[in-house]
Amino acid sequence: MARETNTRSFVLRVDAATMEALEAWAEDEFRSINGQLQWIIADALRRSGRLKKCRPQAARADAPDGKPATPAASNNPAKEPES
Repeated sequence: MARETNTRSFVLRVDAATMEALEAWAEDEFRSINGQLQWIIADALRRSGRLKKCRPQAARADAPDGKPATPAASNNPAKEPES
């Protein structure tokens, strides 16, 4: 019995320089080219407010309890002490 899926396929043509940059970016992020393209598109859709339903984020591997880790302190700059 075939597994049902919600994914659709299409052909994408890109120039060689774009493909090389995409391959390098995907490799840096430890993703396949297809996975990188899906991430780029989903990110752009979220940022533009066009993605109606967000996928739940997978738990981060560095969190021992399987819950996403809290944001790093560098993302939340502390207020300077008042004088």
